[in-house]
Amino acid sequence: MGHGNVASRKEGEFSMRLQQKTVVITGGANGIGAVTATIFGQHGANIAIADFDEKAGEAKVQALQAADVNAAFFKVDVSKNDDVKEMASQVLAKFGKVDVLLNNAGITKDAMTLKMKPEDFQQVIDVNLTGVFNCTQAFLPSMVAQGKGRIINTSSISGTGGNVGQANYAASKAGIIGMTKTWAKEFGRKGVTVNAVAPGFIATEMIKTVPDHVLERIVSMISVQKLGQPEDIANAYLFLASDEAGFVNGTVLEVDGGMLK
Repeated sequence: MGHGNVASRKEGEFSMRLQQKTVVITGGANGIGAVTATIFGQHGANIAIADFDEKAGEAKVQALQAADVNAAFFKVDVSKNDDVKEMASQVLAKFGKVDVLLNNAGITKDAMTLKMKPEDFQQVIDVNLTGVFNCTQAFLPSMVAQGKGRIINTSSISGTGGNVGQANYAASKAGIIGMTKTWAKEFGRKGVTVNAVAPGFIATEMIKTVPDHVLERIVSMISVQKLGQPEDIANAYLFLASDEAGFVNGTVLEVDGGMLK
C-alpha cells in the first residue's frame, strides 16, 4: 500500500525543494558555504551570501547569477552585533523575507591550550558562537512575524567529542549545540525550527595543510574510510532547510562517515 503513489510521481517533482525560498548563508563565499549556495540555488532558492570576504563573495554571487539564481552579496562581520543588524535589514529590504538562516560562518585558531593566546581563544568564540547568536537574533523577528522559518547552525564533531589543539573551536561548537537545543524549545511554537549539523573531516582547503601521515590516521578513524565532500554537508543542510524536515527540531545531525569514537 502506498508504493503506487510514489511510483506514479512525475520525474523531477522533488527537484526544486527550495522554490521561491530566500536563504541567508553566512560564510557563503568559500568552502562548504559556497558549495551549499550552489546546491540551494539549483533547488530554486534566492541566495543571500553574508561574508567578510568581499572579493570571494562577489565572485560567488556572479557565478550564481550566471546560473540564473537570484543572489546578492552582503559584507558582514558576524561577531559585531551592529554589523549584523545592518546586514539583516539590507537582506530583508532586498528580498522581502527570509525563510532559512544557515549559520555557517566559522574560523579556527588552533593551538594546544597552554600555548593558545587569549585573543585567539576569544576571536574564535566571537565569530563561531557569538556570531550565530547575533545572526539568529537579527533574523528571528521576521521569521516569527511570518509564522515559519528554518535556522540551521553549523557545529562540528569537535563540539560533540572534543579535539586536541582546539579548545576554543570545540567550546564554540559545543556552545552551538546548547543554543540549538534551547532555541528549538523557544522558537518551535512560533513555527521556527532550529537544528544543527556536525560535520566530520571534510575535504576542503583547510584539510590540504594537514600532513599526509596525519591524514591517513584520520581516514583510518572514519568507518567509511574516506573524507567527506562539501556536497555531503550541503545535502544535509538541504534536507533540514526543506519542507520535508518540518517535524525535525532541536536535533544535531552528525555527518562524519561514522567516526570511531
